[in-house]
Amino acid sequence: MSRGNVQFREDECKGCALCIEACPPKVLRQTERLNHYGFHPAEYMGEGCTGCGICFYCCPEPGALTVFVADGAAATAGGPKSKV
Repeated sequence: MSRGNVQFREDECKGCALCIEACPPKVLRQTERLNHYGFHPAEYMGEGCTGCGICFYCCPEPGALTVFVADGAAATAGGPKSKV
């Protein structure tokens, strides 16, 4: 059971893969498709997120991802840093 969920905005992700490398449970990957900038954005594989927020804190692109944890709190890259 996942304690968290990660949502990406493909139009904001520049495919740097920092979030993928930083993810402790390794539940993120780059997509095969290209976004409108020509990058392979990251995506959540849909299972196993712990809600730790490490991907959120290492993302250099404001607004590219949001981490949701089981209690409903959310953190959005570039926005207010909520408890993740």
